[in-house]
Amino acid sequence: MGMKDTLERLCRAYGPTGRESETSDVIEAMVSPYVDRVKRDAMGNLIAERKGGGKGRVMLSAHMDEIGLMVIHIEKNGFLRVCAVGGVNPIRSAYRQVAFGNGVRGVVGVETKKLRDTIKDPSKLTFNEMFVDIGAASCEEAAQQVEVGDVAVFMSDFMVMGGRVSAAAMDNRAGCAVQVEVLKALGESPMDLYAVFSAQEEVGLRGARTSAFGINPTVAVALDVTPAGDTPGSVPFTVDLGRGPAVKVLDSSVICNPSVIAWLEEAARRAGVAWQREVLTAGGTDAGAIQSSRGGVPSGVVSIPTRYVHSPAETVDISDMEGAAALIVQALETGYDQ
Repeated sequence: MGMKDTLERLCRAYGPTGRESETSDVIEAMVSPYVDRVKRDAMGNLIAERKGGGKGRVMLSAHMDEIGLMVIHIEKNGFLRVCAVGGVNPIRSAYRQVAFGNGVRGVVGVETKKLRDTIKDPSKLTFNEMFVDIGAASCEEAAQQVEVGDVAVFMSDFMVMGGRVSAAAMDNRAGCAVQVEVLKALGESPMDLYAVFSAQEEVGLRGARTSAFGINPTVAVALDVTPAGDTPGSVPFTVDLGRGPAVKVLDSSVICNPSVIAWLEEAARRAGVAWQREVLTAGGTDAGAIQSSRGGVPSGVVSIPTRYVHSPAETVDISDMEGAAALIVQALETGYDQ
């Protein structure tokens, strides 16, 4: 199983924020043969441990969760009122297909009286004027299928476009797939490795915060997606699909440690991997929580360039993911020297 197959399997797993167990099960089956121990903590993080030379502890972190919609009320005619779980954009959600963990499917609708205002000014659309239609004709019929508190995720095909792939949940199953492939490819390392597949990143980096406290790493690298700036009319941003993984310098959650940036970029050179530098003026990753854990952790981020982030059509280039894996394997096999 290569990178694309790993990614497809992960993208098809159900795993909204706070409900990551199915995705966690899939990942555990993938990584168990390549590590010494796999455990789960109270937050729902999956932590794969692999002993190295004992010269410090390196933490990798890729979040498992994806954005979704939680049922907050069932109306008498069977429609479901919902709220966002994570950074869900109402415009991108309208008329999309969704699926609940038990297999129930539905469509996101918009109140008819709101449509005219929305056409004139899309920014006026909120989830207060939206609902999910699961085909139920009454509250009682709907309640037999879903409950208040159930979470739906967006559905889409896993569409291959040459060397590029489009699907929902690339954020951050792409990072998880890279981390899985790193564990499969890794040789000897001077450091003990803790590969965390974290929970609840989309609602405030919660899983990474608790796992970092427990691990107390010497150094940490988060794996996540970042917006690509190569589509028509994009705000100027020097990260493009197909030009290699990005080594982050800054986002709204973290200013990456210069020594970690240098470590990652030198690993890219040694591995023969093209890379890009990323300065993102918004957004955040697990590194933001890890960096401030305990007395502080030198932290960095390797990002997968992604078009249409937080939509059901997130698009990545497999070569960027393969480059990210090669970069990280080289860094781990070299070790981090403060």
